[in-house]
Amino acid sequence: MTGNTKPHNPWREICAASIGNALEFYDLLIYGYFAIVIGQLFFPAHDATTSLLLSVGTFGISFVTRPLGSIILGSYADRAGRKASLTVSIGLMMVGTAMIAFAPTYEQIGILSPLMIIVARMLQGFSTGGEFGAATAFMVEHADAKRRGFFASWQMSTQGLATVLAAGVSALLSLLLTADQLSAWGWRIAFAVGLLIGPVGLYIRRNIDETADFKKLGEKQREKSPLREVFGRDRANMLLGAGVVAAATAFNYVHKLYMPTYAVKQLHIPATSSFIGAVVTGVMLMIAAPVVGHLSDRFGRIRVMLWALIAVGVTTYPLFVLLNRYPTFQTLLMVQALVGLLIAVSLAPLPALLADIFPTSTRGTGLALSYNFSVTLFGGFAPLIVTWLIDATQNKLAPSFYVMATAVLSITAVTALARRVRAGKIVGMTHGTPRATKA
Repeated sequence: MTGNTKPHNPWREICAASIGNALEFYDLLIYGYFAIVIGQLFFPAHDATTSLLLSVGTFGISFVTRPLGSIILGSYADRAGRKASLTVSIGLMMVGTAMIAFAPTYEQIGILSPLMIIVARMLQGFSTGGEFGAATAFMVEHADAKRRGFFASWQMSTQGLATVLAAGVSALLSLLLTADQLSAWGWRIAFAVGLLIGPVGLYIRRNIDETADFKKLGEKQREKSPLREVFGRDRANMLLGAGVVAAATAFNYVHKLYMPTYAVKQLHIPATSSFIGAVVTGVMLMIAAPVVGHLSDRFGRIRVMLWALIAVGVTTYPLFVLLNRYPTFQTLLMVQALVGLLIAVSLAPLPALLADIFPTSTRGTGLALSYNFSVTLFGGFAPLIVTWLIDATQNKLAPSFYVMATAVLSITAVTALARRVRAGKIVGMTHGTPRATKA
């Protein structure tokens, strides 16, 4: 019996859980980076701003299907297992990526072209909706109780890796190809690179073990309707968890995803330079996230989150002022390096913190809903919101006001969550360490 059990390898488990998150974020970034090109090819309009808004809006449509993916795939993870849900989600993600990579343009097939892009983004959003919950549950349930913050932080570190890869591929294509070549076929190469990641992730996930925590539940202890329990018993934790995520995801999406477009359109910095700035952000996140995850295990995730959110709220306006006053490549690199560190500090403690506030029986569903509800509202439509704000107010600093507003919301949510922890109202805390989540 024991001869068939694979030896415990934490790095294999980290890779298995985080590779889907990396693929998801790579696809998301590539779409954002090539939003102008995609707008011209698939959403032609009378003026460039309208075309860009339609393209960015389609980017946001994928976030509408995230909650549905959270409900279906998150519940599936709580009923059938983390491994089963992870295998399904990465398969669906690959299909959506392939649809975009090989989609005919509007000039070739007319209205069917943008519809194909919309369906592909909705499919990607659906798969991503269940990815975070199942992957994070898989990570923390394989980890030692005292190292959950470190293990789960790799979810965010791989976002940094995806940023480096996406921005690096985009910068390389911009350097090697002319504008016409990039618009005609070069952008498709970037999506094709994402397709190469998918099969590797699918193979790894099909050859991993289910978590011991999930196995211990047994058929009788598993919730027949995890969704009902999350909206009933765990409703307050789910809403507060979503509130905690708001500022980190808004800051992340505005600075890491929208910044290359902002740098080109508003600051008139060359596209290649803006992509290099994104690489710097990704490198900082990739390196710093596991360090911050370790610190959250030692000093407490709520405490680390609170200080991180204060830093995000205080620094975002001065950073935009600096960029607009000195719109140079050197300033962009300096700002993006600091942004990468702030993103790491605000994102790294999140996965383990959210895992701590839900019990094993509803962890996949609760994690998926609280995270994706917030990402949909405050992150997914952030590029569209800030693009509209800049156009409506004619103020290039408008994105900072949006981030500051979400920071106030998240600080309030963290404070409320800390009170619930002190009052012993967090049912999922039986699976964590009081030190790791203390306020």
